[in-house]
Amino acid sequence: MLVYLRVFKESFSFALNALRNNKLRTFLSLLGVTVGIFSIIAVLAAVDSLDKKIKENLAGLDKNTIYVTKFSFGPTEVPRWKRDNFPQTNYDDFEFLRRSVSNIEESAYVIFGGNETIRYQAESITNVDVTPISHGIYTIDDLKIEKGRFYSELESDTGASVIVFGANLAENLFDKINPIGKVVRVYGRKLTVIGILKKYGSGFGDSPDDKAFVPVNFVRSFRNGGVNGLPGAVVIKPKKGIDIDAFEQVLKQKFRTYRGLKADEEDNFFVTKLSGLVSFVDAIISVLNTIGWVISGFSLLVGGFGIANIMFVSVKERTNLIGIQKSLGAKNRFILFQFLFEAIILAVVGGLVGLFLVWIIAMIMNGVVEEFEFVLSFGNMFLGFILSTFIGLISGVIPAISASKLDPVEAIRTGM
Repeated sequence: MLVYLRVFKESFSFALNALRNNKLRTFLSLLGVTVGIFSIIAVLAAVDSLDKKIKENLAGLDKNTIYVTKFSFGPTEVPRWKRDNFPQTNYDDFEFLRRSVSNIEESAYVIFGGNETIRYQAESITNVDVTPISHGIYTIDDLKIEKGRFYSELESDTGASVIVFGANLAENLFDKINPIGKVVRVYGRKLTVIGILKKYGSGFGDSPDDKAFVPVNFVRSFRNGGVNGLPGAVVIKPKKGIDIDAFEQVLKQKFRTYRGLKADEEDNFFVTKLSGLVSFVDAIISVLNTIGWVISGFSLLVGGFGIANIMFVSVKERTNLIGIQKSLGAKNRFILFQFLFEAIILAVVGGLVGLFLVWIIAMIMNGVVEEFEFVLSFGNMFLGFILSTFIGLISGVIPAISASKLDPVEAIRTGM
Protein backbone atom coordinates (compact mmCIF):
# COMPACT_ATOMS: atom_id res chain seq x y z
CA MET A 1 0.00 0.00 0.00
CA LEU A 2 2.84 2.38 0.90
CA VAL A 3 4.48 1.64 -2.43
CA TYR A 4 1.37 2.76 -4.32
CA LEU A 5 1.11 5.92 -2.21
CA ARG A 6 4.73 6.72 -3.02
CA VAL A 7 4.09 6.15 -6.71
CA PHE A 8 1.09 8.50 -6.55
CA LYS A 9 3.10 11.15 -4.71
CA GLU A 10 6.07 11.05 -7.06
CA SER A 11 3.85 10.98 -10.15
CA PHE A 12 1.92 13.98 -8.84
CA SER A 13 5.17 15.85 -8.16
CA PHE A 14 6.49 15.14 -11.67
CA ALA A 15 3.21 16.35 -13.19
CA LEU A 16 3.31 19.64 -11.24
CA ASN A 17 6.91 20.28 -12.27
CA ALA A 18 6.05 19.64 -15.91
CA LEU A 19 3.17 22.12 -15.76
CA ARG A 20 5.29 24.78 -14.04
CA ASN A 21 8.03 24.44 -16.66
CA ASN A 22 5.57 25.09 -19.54
CA LYS A 23 3.49 27.99 -18.21
CA LEU A 24 2.19 29.31 -21.54
CA ARG A 25 1.16 25.88 -22.77
CA THR A 26 -0.44 25.15 -19.42
CA PHE A 27 -2.41 28.40 -19.57
CA LEU A 28 -3.70 27.68 -23.09
CA SER A 29 -4.74 24.19 -22.03
CA LEU A 30 -6.54 25.55 -18.97
CA LEU A 31 -8.42 28.06 -21.09
CA GLY A 32 -10.43 25.48 -23.04
CA VAL A 33 -11.63 23.64 -19.93
CA THR A 34 -12.29 26.92 -18.10
CA VAL A 35 -14.57 28.15 -20.87
CA GLY A 36 -16.40 24.81 -21.05
CA ILE A 37 -17.00 24.48 -17.30
CA PHE A 38 -17.91 28.16 -17.05
CA SER A 39 -20.47 27.79 -19.86
CA ILE A 40 -22.16 24.71 -18.41
CA ILE A 41 -22.29 25.84 -14.77
CA ALA A 42 -23.33 29.40 -15.69
CA VAL A 43 -26.24 28.10 -17.79
CA LEU A 44 -27.31 25.58 -15.13
CA ALA A 45 -27.08 28.22 -12.38
CA ALA A 46 -29.07 30.74 -14.44
CA VAL A 47 -31.80 28.19 -15.21
CA ASP A 48 -31.91 27.04 -11.57
CA SER A 49 -32.22 30.66 -10.45
CA LEU A 50 -35.07 31.28 -12.88
CA ASP A 51 -36.80 28.07 -11.80
CA LYS A 52 -36.44 29.02 -8.11
CA LYS A 53 -37.89 32.49 -8.76
CA ILE A 54 -40.85 31.07 -10.69
CA LYS A 55 -41.60 28.52 -7.96
CA GLU A 56 -41.43 31.25 -5.31
CA ASN A 57 -43.88 33.41 -7.26
CA LEU A 58 -46.30 30.50 -7.65
CA ALA A 59 -45.85 29.22 -4.10
CA GLY A 60 -48.83 31.14 -2.72
CA LEU A 61 -51.18 30.02 -5.50
CA ASP A 62 -53.40 26.97 -5.48
CA LYS A 63 -52.16 24.66 -8.26
CA ASN A 64 -55.76 23.53 -8.83
CA THR A 65 -56.84 27.04 -9.86
CA ILE A 66 -58.72 26.85 -13.17
CA TYR A 67 -58.91 29.40 -15.98
CA VAL A 68 -61.81 29.35 -18.45
CA THR A 69 -60.85 31.37 -21.55
CA LYS A 70 -61.00 31.47 -25.34
CA PHE A 71 -57.24 30.92 -25.56
CA SER A 72 -54.84 28.25 -24.31
CA PHE A 73 -51.97 28.90 -21.90
CA GLY A 74 -49.94 26.06 -23.37
CA PRO A 75 -49.55 24.01 -26.58
CA THR A 76 -52.82 22.93 -28.19
CA GLU A 77 -53.93 20.92 -31.21
CA VAL A 78 -56.76 23.35 -31.96
CA PRO A 79 -55.86 25.34 -35.12
CA ARG A 80 -55.29 29.08 -34.81
CA TRP A 81 -58.22 29.97 -37.08
CA LYS A 82 -60.60 28.01 -34.86
CA ARG A 83 -59.30 29.66 -31.70
CA ASP A 84 -59.68 33.09 -33.25
CA ASN A 85 -63.36 32.35 -33.87
CA PHE A 86 -64.08 31.26 -30.30
CA PRO A 87 -66.43 33.67 -28.48
CA GLN A 88 -64.92 35.83 -25.76
CA THR A 89 -65.35 34.64 -22.20
CA ASN A 90 -67.49 37.42 -20.74
CA TYR A 91 -68.97 38.48 -17.43
CA ASP A 92 -72.22 36.60 -18.09
CA ASP A 93 -70.18 33.38 -18.41
CA PHE A 94 -68.61 34.18 -15.06
CA GLU A 95 -71.99 34.74 -13.44
CA PHE A 96 -73.33 31.47 -14.84
CA LEU A 97 -70.38 29.40 -13.64
CA ARG A 98 -70.42 31.05 -10.23
CA ARG A 99 -74.12 30.19 -9.82
CA SER A 100 -74.22 26.77 -11.46
CA VAL A 101 -71.03 24.92 -10.51
CA SER A 102 -70.77 23.61 -6.97
CA ASN A 103 -67.62 23.16 -4.87
CA ILE A 104 -66.22 26.58 -5.88
CA GLU A 105 -64.32 28.22 -3.02
CA GLU A 106 -63.75 31.50 -4.89
CA SER A 107 -64.09 32.83 -8.43
CA ALA A 108 -63.23 35.99 -10.32
CA TYR A 109 -63.59 37.58 -13.74
CA VAL A 110 -60.60 39.35 -15.30
CA ILE A 111 -59.98 41.35 -18.49
CA PHE A 112 -56.41 41.11 -19.78
CA GLY A 113 -54.11 43.59 -21.46
CA GLY A 114 -55.55 47.01 -20.68
CA ASN A 115 -52.65 49.49 -20.85
CA GLU A 116 -53.70 52.94 -19.68
CA THR A 117 -52.30 56.27 -18.53
CA ILE A 118 -52.62 57.09 -14.84
CA ARG A 119 -52.50 60.75 -13.76
CA TYR A 120 -52.13 62.32 -10.34
CA GLN A 121 -52.11 66.12 -10.42
CA ALA A 122 -49.21 67.06 -12.73
CA GLU A 123 -47.65 63.59 -12.67
CA SER A 124 -48.57 60.84 -15.11
CA ILE A 125 -47.38 57.34 -16.04
CA THR A 126 -48.19 55.83 -19.43
CA ASN A 127 -48.63 52.21 -20.54
CA VAL A 128 -49.64 50.96 -17.10
CA ASP A 129 -51.20 47.50 -16.95
CA VAL A 130 -54.55 48.40 -15.38
CA THR A 131 -56.34 45.10 -14.76
CA PRO A 132 -60.13 45.16 -14.39
CA ILE A 133 -60.88 42.22 -12.10
CA SER A 134 -63.49 41.19 -9.57
CA HIS A 135 -62.92 40.91 -5.84
CA GLY A 136 -62.31 37.12 -5.82
CA ILE A 137 -58.79 37.52 -7.20
CA TYR A 138 -57.67 38.79 -3.79
CA THR A 139 -58.19 35.29 -2.37
CA ILE A 140 -57.30 33.28 -5.47
CA ASP A 141 -53.90 34.96 -6.03
CA ASP A 142 -53.26 35.35 -2.30
CA LEU A 143 -52.53 39.06 -2.72
CA LYS A 144 -50.87 40.86 0.20
CA ILE A 145 -51.69 44.46 1.11
CA GLU A 146 -48.95 46.77 2.41
CA LYS A 147 -51.15 49.83 2.99
CA GLY A 148 -54.90 50.32 2.98
CA ARG A 149 -57.10 47.47 1.72
CA PHE A 150 -58.38 45.65 -1.35
CA TYR A 151 -61.83 46.52 -2.66
CA SER A 152 -64.72 44.54 -1.15
CA GLU A 153 -67.11 42.19 -2.95
CA LEU A 154 -69.83 44.86 -2.73
CA GLU A 155 -67.53 47.47 -4.29
CA SER A 156 -66.60 44.94 -6.95
CA ASP A 157 -70.20 44.07 -7.83
CA THR A 158 -71.41 47.69 -7.87
CA GLY A 159 -68.40 48.92 -9.85
CA ALA A 160 -67.08 51.40 -7.27
CA SER A 161 -64.55 53.95 -8.54
CA VAL A 162 -61.61 52.66 -6.50
CA ILE A 163 -58.15 51.42 -7.44
CA VAL A 164 -55.36 49.34 -5.87
CA PHE A 165 -51.72 49.99 -6.86
CA GLY A 166 -48.69 47.75 -7.08
CA ALA A 167 -45.67 48.81 -4.98
CA ASN A 168 -43.49 50.16 -7.82
CA LEU A 169 -46.37 51.96 -9.48
CA ALA A 170 -47.32 53.74 -6.25
CA GLU A 171 -43.70 54.73 -5.61
CA ASN A 172 -43.21 56.09 -9.14
CA LEU A 173 -46.42 58.10 -9.15
CA PHE A 174 -46.53 59.39 -5.56
CA ASP A 175 -42.88 59.24 -4.52
CA LYS A 176 -42.91 59.65 -0.71
CA ILE A 177 -46.51 60.84 -0.45
CA ASN A 178 -48.97 58.47 1.23
CA PRO A 179 -51.22 57.47 -1.71
CA ILE A 180 -54.16 56.16 0.34
CA GLY A 181 -57.19 58.36 -0.26
CA LYS A 182 -55.61 60.24 -3.18
CA VAL A 183 -57.67 60.67 -6.36
CA VAL A 184 -56.16 59.67 -9.71
CA ARG A 185 -57.50 59.73 -13.25
CA VAL A 186 -57.73 56.55 -15.32
CA TYR A 187 -59.91 55.99 -18.41
CA GLY A 188 -60.59 59.72 -18.17
CA ARG A 189 -62.41 59.12 -14.85
CA LYS A 190 -61.57 59.75 -11.21
CA LEU A 191 -60.72 56.84 -8.94
CA THR A 192 -59.73 56.79 -5.28
CA VAL A 193 -56.60 54.88 -4.23
CA ILE A 194 -57.62 52.53 -1.40
CA GLY A 195 -54.71 50.08 -1.23
CA ILE A 196 -51.06 49.39 -2.04
CA LEU A 197 -49.83 45.83 -2.54
CA LYS A 198 -46.64 44.59 -0.93
CA LYS A 199 -43.54 44.44 -3.13
CA TYR A 200 -43.28 41.09 -4.92
CA GLY A 201 -40.24 41.58 -7.15
CA SER A 202 -39.78 40.43 -10.73
CA GLY A 203 -40.18 36.83 -11.80
CA PHE A 204 -42.27 34.62 -14.01
CA GLY A 205 -45.03 36.53 -15.80
CA ASP A 206 -46.07 40.09 -15.01
CA SER A 207 -45.19 41.29 -11.53
CA PRO A 208 -48.03 42.91 -9.54
CA ASP A 209 -45.55 45.64 -8.58
CA ASP A 210 -46.18 47.59 -11.79
CA LYS A 211 -49.92 46.88 -12.05
CA ALA A 212 -53.10 48.53 -10.91
CA PHE A 213 -56.36 46.72 -10.12
CA VAL A 214 -59.86 48.15 -10.55
CA PRO A 215 -63.30 46.53 -10.15
CA VAL A 216 -64.24 44.93 -13.46
CA ASN A 217 -67.80 46.28 -13.22
CA PHE A 218 -66.44 49.82 -12.98
CA VAL A 219 -65.00 49.41 -16.49
CA ARG A 220 -68.03 47.50 -17.78
CA SER A 221 -70.29 50.37 -16.76
CA PHE A 222 -68.90 52.70 -19.44
CA ARG A 223 -67.18 50.43 -21.97
CA ASN A 224 -69.99 48.15 -23.06
CA GLY A 225 -69.03 45.21 -20.91
CA GLY A 226 -65.32 45.17 -21.66
CA VAL A 227 -62.19 47.01 -22.71
CA ASN A 228 -62.06 47.40 -26.50
CA GLY A 229 -62.61 43.69 -27.15
CA LEU A 230 -59.69 42.57 -24.98
CA PRO A 231 -59.85 38.91 -23.86
CA GLY A 232 -61.36 37.99 -20.52
CA ALA A 233 -61.22 34.90 -18.33
CA VAL A 234 -63.11 33.25 -15.52
CA VAL A 235 -60.75 32.25 -12.71
CA ILE A 236 -61.98 29.52 -10.36
CA LYS A 237 -60.48 28.17 -7.15
CA PRO A 238 -62.12 24.83 -6.26
CA LYS A 239 -62.68 23.76 -2.68
CA LYS A 240 -59.92 21.70 -1.11
CA GLY A 241 -60.24 17.94 -0.94
CA ILE A 242 -62.54 17.47 -3.94
CA ASP A 243 -61.85 15.36 -7.02
CA ILE A 244 -60.38 17.98 -9.36
CA ASP A 245 -60.76 15.89 -12.51
CA ALA A 246 -64.44 15.26 -11.77
CA PHE A 247 -64.90 18.97 -10.95
CA GLU A 248 -63.32 19.92 -14.28
CA GLN A 249 -65.58 17.53 -16.20
CA VAL A 250 -68.71 18.90 -14.53
CA LEU A 251 -67.59 22.46 -15.24
CA LYS A 252 -66.95 21.67 -18.92
CA GLN A 253 -70.27 19.90 -19.37
CA LYS A 254 -72.30 22.68 -17.77
CA PHE A 255 -70.48 25.35 -19.76
CA ARG A 256 -71.00 23.42 -23.00
CA THR A 257 -74.72 23.23 -22.24
CA TYR A 258 -74.79 26.94 -21.42
CA ARG A 259 -73.18 27.74 -24.77
CA GLY A 260 -75.53 25.45 -26.66
CA LEU A 261 -72.88 23.05 -27.94
CA LYS A 262 -74.10 19.71 -29.30
CA ALA A 263 -72.55 16.37 -28.37
CA ASP A 264 -70.61 16.14 -31.66
CA GLU A 265 -69.32 19.73 -31.50
CA GLU A 266 -65.89 20.63 -30.13
CA ASP A 267 -65.42 22.93 -27.14
CA ASN A 268 -65.22 26.61 -28.08
CA PHE A 269 -63.29 27.43 -24.91
CA PHE A 270 -60.30 26.17 -22.95
CA VAL A 271 -60.22 25.01 -19.35
CA THR A 272 -56.65 25.28 -18.05
CA LYS A 273 -55.42 24.26 -14.61
CA LEU A 274 -52.55 26.16 -13.04
CA SER A 275 -50.86 22.83 -12.38
CA GLY A 276 -50.77 22.32 -16.15
CA LEU A 277 -49.13 25.71 -16.54
CA VAL A 278 -46.55 24.76 -13.90
CA SER A 279 -45.82 21.53 -15.80
CA PHE A 280 -45.45 23.56 -18.99
CA VAL A 281 -42.95 25.85 -17.23
CA ASP A 282 -41.04 22.81 -15.95
CA ALA A 283 -40.86 21.50 -19.52
CA ILE A 284 -39.44 24.84 -20.70
CA ILE A 285 -36.85 24.76 -17.89
CA SER A 286 -35.88 21.22 -18.93
CA VAL A 287 -35.47 22.32 -22.56
CA LEU A 288 -33.31 25.28 -21.50
CA ASN A 289 -31.12 22.92 -19.46
CA THR A 290 -30.76 20.58 -22.43
CA ILE A 291 -29.85 23.41 -24.80
CA GLY A 292 -27.32 24.68 -22.28
CA TRP A 293 -25.73 21.23 -22.03
CA VAL A 294 -25.52 20.84 -25.80
CA ILE A 295 -23.98 24.26 -26.42
CA SER A 296 -21.59 24.07 -23.47
CA GLY A 297 -20.70 20.47 -24.34
CA PHE A 298 -19.00 21.67 -27.50
CA SER A 299 -16.82 23.98 -25.39
CA LEU A 300 -15.86 21.06 -23.14
CA LEU A 301 -15.14 18.90 -26.18
CA VAL A 302 -12.76 21.53 -27.55
CA GLY A 303 -11.13 21.81 -24.12
CA GLY A 304 -10.72 18.05 -23.94
CA PHE A 305 -9.13 17.88 -27.40
CA GLY A 306 -6.80 20.72 -26.37
CA ILE A 307 -5.59 18.82 -23.31
CA ALA A 308 -5.17 15.59 -25.29
CA ASN A 309 -3.14 17.43 -27.93
CA ILE A 310 -0.91 19.05 -25.31
CA MET A 311 -0.36 15.71 -23.60
CA PHE A 312 0.74 14.06 -26.86
CA VAL A 313 3.19 16.93 -27.36
CA SER A 314 4.46 16.46 -23.78
CA VAL A 315 5.02 12.75 -24.38
CA LYS A 316 6.92 13.57 -27.58
CA GLU A 317 9.10 16.19 -25.88
CA ARG A 318 9.88 14.01 -22.87
CA THR A 319 10.52 10.73 -24.73
CA ASN A 320 14.21 10.82 -23.76
CA LEU A 321 13.34 11.49 -20.09
CA ILE A 322 10.81 8.64 -20.11
CA GLY A 323 13.50 6.29 -21.47
CA ILE A 324 15.95 7.35 -18.76
CA GLN A 325 13.31 6.92 -16.03
CA LYS A 326 12.41 3.44 -17.24
CA SER A 327 16.10 2.45 -17.57
CA LEU A 328 16.57 3.46 -13.92
CA GLY A 329 13.72 1.16 -12.89
CA ALA A 330 10.57 3.29 -13.21
CA LYS A 331 7.55 1.06 -13.66
CA ASN A 332 4.97 1.51 -16.40
CA ARG A 333 2.37 2.56 -13.85
CA PHE A 334 4.66 5.36 -12.62
CA ILE A 335 4.92 6.80 -16.15
CA LEU A 336 1.18 6.27 -16.66
CA PHE A 337 0.24 8.11 -13.48
CA GLN A 338 2.74 10.87 -14.20
CA PHE A 339 1.04 11.89 -17.46
CA LEU A 340 -2.47 11.05 -16.29
CA PHE A 341 -2.11 13.30 -13.26
CA GLU A 342 -0.76 16.06 -15.46
CA ALA A 343 -3.90 15.93 -17.63
CA ILE A 344 -6.24 15.73 -14.62
CA ILE A 345 -4.51 18.63 -12.85
CA LEU A 346 -4.86 20.73 -16.00
CA ALA A 347 -8.56 19.96 -16.27
CA VAL A 348 -9.35 20.37 -12.56
CA VAL A 349 -7.54 23.69 -12.26
CA GLY A 350 -9.30 24.89 -15.42
CA GLY A 351 -12.64 23.76 -13.98
CA LEU A 352 -11.99 25.50 -10.65
CA VAL A 353 -11.13 28.73 -12.46
CA GLY A 354 -14.39 28.41 -14.43
CA LEU A 355 -16.36 27.87 -11.19
CA PHE A 356 -14.63 30.85 -9.59
CA LEU A 357 -15.63 33.06 -12.53
CA VAL A 358 -19.26 31.89 -12.24
CA TRP A 359 -19.17 32.63 -8.50
CA ILE A 360 -17.79 36.14 -9.12
CA ILE A 361 -20.50 36.86 -11.69
CA ALA A 362 -23.16 35.51 -9.30
CA MET A 363 -21.95 37.89 -6.58
CA ILE A 364 -21.99 40.83 -9.01
CA MET A 365 -25.46 39.94 -10.29
CA ASN A 366 -26.86 39.63 -6.77
CA GLY A 367 -25.37 43.01 -5.89
CA VAL A 368 -26.71 44.79 -8.98
CA VAL A 369 -30.10 43.09 -9.44
CA GLU A 370 -31.95 43.32 -6.13
CA GLU A 371 -35.12 41.49 -7.18
CA PHE A 372 -33.46 38.39 -8.64
CA GLU A 373 -31.19 36.00 -6.75
CA PHE A 374 -28.56 34.26 -8.86
CA VAL A 375 -28.14 30.84 -7.23
CA LEU A 376 -24.90 28.86 -7.51
CA SER A 377 -25.73 25.63 -5.70
CA PHE A 378 -23.26 23.19 -4.18
CA GLY A 379 -24.66 20.53 -6.51
CA ASN A 380 -23.72 22.55 -9.60
CA MET A 381 -20.25 23.31 -8.20
CA PHE A 382 -19.66 19.64 -7.43
CA LEU A 383 -20.89 18.74 -10.91
CA GLY A 384 -18.38 21.20 -12.41
CA PHE A 385 -15.56 19.62 -10.41
CA ILE A 386 -16.54 16.08 -11.43
CA LEU A 387 -16.90 17.08 -15.09
CA SER A 388 -13.49 18.72 -15.21
CA THR A 389 -11.87 15.67 -13.56
CA PHE A 390 -13.61 13.37 -16.04
CA ILE A 391 -12.47 15.49 -19.00
CA GLY A 392 -8.87 15.36 -17.74
CA LEU A 393 -9.07 11.60 -17.24
CA ILE A 394 -10.50 10.93 -20.70
CA SER A 395 -8.17 13.39 -22.45
CA GLY A 396 -5.02 12.10 -20.73
CA VAL A 397 -5.55 8.36 -20.67
CA ILE A 398 -4.42 7.58 -24.25
CA PRO A 399 -1.28 9.80 -24.17
CA ALA A 400 -0.43 8.34 -20.73
CA ILE A 401 -0.82 4.76 -21.93
CA SER A 402 1.32 5.45 -25.00
CA ALA A 403 4.02 6.97 -22.77
CA SER A 404 3.97 4.04 -20.33
CA LYS A 405 4.44 1.49 -23.13
CA LEU A 406 7.56 3.11 -24.61
CA ASP A 407 10.62 0.86 -24.82
CA PRO A 408 13.39 2.50 -22.73
CA VAL A 409 16.17 1.89 -25.28
CA GLU A 410 14.08 3.16 -28.21
CA ALA A 411 12.88 6.11 -26.13
CA ILE A 412 16.47 7.19 -25.29
CA ARG A 413 17.62 6.72 -28.90
CA THR A 414 14.62 8.68 -30.25
CA GLY A 415 15.20 11.48 -27.74
CA MET A 416 18.81 11.79 -28.78
